[in-house]
Amino acid sequence: MNDAAGGRVSAPDSDAFRAQLEDWRVRMERALARRLPNSQTVPKRLHDAMRYSVLEGGKRVRPALVFATARTLGLSEDQVEAAACAIELVHVYSLVHDDLPAMDNDDLRRGRPTCHKAYDEATAILVGDGLQPLAFQLLAADPALPAAPEIRLRLVALLAEASGSLGMAGGQAIDLEVQGKKLDIAQVEDMHSRKTGALIRAAVAMAAACVPSLEPQLQSALKRFAAAVGLAFQIQDDLLDVLGDSSTLGKATGADRERAKPTYPAIIGIAASQAQASRLHAEALDALEPFGDRAEPLRRLSNWLLSRRY
Repeated sequence: MNDAAGGRVSAPDSDAFRAQLEDWRVRMERALARRLPNSQTVPKRLHDAMRYSVLEGGKRVRPALVFATARTLGLSEDQVEAAACAIELVHVYSLVHDDLPAMDNDDLRRGRPTCHKAYDEATAILVGDGLQPLAFQLLAADPALPAAPEIRLRLVALLAEASGSLGMAGGQAIDLEVQGKKLDIAQVEDMHSRKTGALIRAAVAMAAACVPSLEPQLQSALKRFAAAVGLAFQIQDDLLDVLGDSSTLGKATGADRERAKPTYPAIIGIAASQAQASRLHAEALDALEPFGDRAEPLRRLSNWLLSRRY
């Protein structure tokens, strides 16, 4: 079924898809637990803090994007699980560092004390320092990923680019720089495309990299999908900071306003932000048209990302 703008409209999230999301979340908990160092391995405090930060929390959005893209391309979760773990480890390391007093100074993450509150600031820094190289170790050596060296190198390159100064880390630097300043919407979009969008685009691209024979037009379609979903996801996050409930979100709300962060709602208002998220969702669905019904996992995931309340 198509909407007036020409994009395919997916059915509302079903109980079956919500069950699929939960299956993926449980799978990731087990996969991450297996790949993290045991908390009894020296240095015990660091490894315990790494497991505290990674396990038993989070929506696992990026892994879900890896798995949904894999399904769309005819791959199994087994073939991309290590890539999903790698991108989630980088995401968690960024959260641990973002929560530090030198950055966002947050006390609560995923409904629990942030890492530097549960342990201490030095340990939190080292947690990030430990999680990041572990992610790349998985891409280089995990036996479950495709063995071809060119695929391994491509996965490493995609994650490095997405997490570095031109991606996530650069987006965080801009975010810290512009607090209290007035930006136009194009500048906010650029910041979001780096800080949040880069890893979301990488999640889709890393699954696609496991299919080196994928036609260029389908690669381009996935890039368009990921770009639209990544920005819509951040707009929804901005809206939840204004409209959400802290007990549901697992973190404090209103933080963006308190820090005078330039966000979509702050610049164009709530209604316009909601409309822009909907437009981006339609763009994402339209980008998936070349895949036909095969892309239903990605369509349903996009629906969920736009309608989520946490």
